[in-house]
Amino acid sequence: MKILQLRFVLACALLIVSMASARTDSFTFSTIAGVATNVGSMDGTNGGALFYGPTGVALDNASNLYVADGSAIRRITPKGTNWVVTTLAGMVTQHGTTDATNSDARFDTPQALALGSPGGGIFVADELNNAIRKITPAGTNWIVTTIAGLPGRLNHGTNDGMNSDARFYKPYGIVADGATNLYVADTHNHAIRKITPAGTNWVVTTIAGMTGTNTSGSADGTNSSARFNAPVGIALDAFTNVYVADFTNNTIRKLTLQGTNWAVTTIAGRAGVAGSADGTNATAQFFHPSGITIDGAGTLYVTDSMNNTIRKVKPFGTNWVITTLAGSPGIIGSADGTGKSAQFYSPNGVAVDSAGKLYVADSFNATVRLGRLAILLNLTQSGNKMILSWPMGATGYLAEASSSLSGASWNPVTGTTVTDPDTYFITNTPAGPAMFYRLIKP
Repeated sequence: MKILQLRFVLACALLIVSMASARTDSFTFSTIAGVATNVGSMDGTNGGALFYGPTGVALDNASNLYVADGSAIRRITPKGTNWVVTTLAGMVTQHGTTDATNSDARFDTPQALALGSPGGGIFVADELNNAIRKITPAGTNWIVTTIAGLPGRLNHGTNDGMNSDARFYKPYGIVADGATNLYVADTHNHAIRKITPAGTNWVVTTIAGMTGTNTSGSADGTNSSARFNAPVGIALDAFTNVYVADFTNNTIRKLTLQGTNWAVTTIAGRAGVAGSADGTNATAQFFHPSGITIDGAGTLYVTDSMNNTIRKVKPFGTNWVITTLAGSPGIIGSADGTGKSAQFYSPNGVAVDSAGKLYVADSFNATVRLGRLAILLNLTQSGNKMILSWPMGATGYLAEASSSLSGASWNPVTGTTVTDPDTYFITNTPAGPAMFYRLIKP
């Protein structure tokens, strides 16, 4: 038996390191709730829970994940290494317009969720009801009210206004800022709307695009001179810049507040061009980008729904660099794994936590997936030892080994987390297969 020495000197959880020294971001995805393609509405733990078709997701500071599923709002709560799914409001297969408490309330295909300030409740883009709803916790109960629009499939329109005087047309995306101003991707109106709290009222205004079913386009510009084509996902950074996954345009757009105006620019992709290319700015290609979220460093994560991939849009100076983190373009599947080995089926909502973990609603697989940053090391036989190092610390990560990147069986190299620096000795036979090693956040 020969010894491969793996010395963790300094480690960066954002990099793949191979023998050729190639480096890029990668995520290992696992299924935390639901069973792939097994549709249902059952509450339970991990694979004991079933989903109907999860879409939007939102994450609170305690790592509780809220999911829009069918016509219900559900919660996934971490319990040790398990994930417990409960239904908070509505019923998965029962559509309606009723404001009420818990399962007495009714939604009609809610698409996206946003969390208000701590204790401020959950806001829902209730697509086929053409309305924005709020779910307020009251003890162990959840009270559903309508704050803007008039629920009902026929009650769509373009009006700005207050409360039920406002009208939407199939809103898909919603996000909240620290003052509980809401920004809504009003998808079939091809516009971005803002909902501002005013006492107990909610005031709706259109900040970009022009509402109406025949107003689609791709023009950059200011306020109503800009055009969108079925915007879906929406995200907000710490500077109140708004980012939009412009679904039918296959682009990512940015709204910047300039005085009282909103300037719209295209930062990634090219309108009218569908594809899967990584690249910079307009050289990158998307195919119906759907969900979008942003981390504390200003990096965007996008579910590229028709490509069945997870993409990253990272600022680099005045440019934006687009890479694929997981999934293979055009490949439909449900496999857990790392990078291209992971498979998705029309991923939709996405959320990122402060540790950089991604939570994805894998809609057509009827599952919720968790992506964790990992270092991968493709180690082959080279004498009797190998020493690898990285430029940043990896304290608190686990070292794991596998004979395959598929994620089928990753086994701990040691029972404790990595400290900085640290050394592990790994036995291997000279004639044995190449092994893959990774550091991964527990």
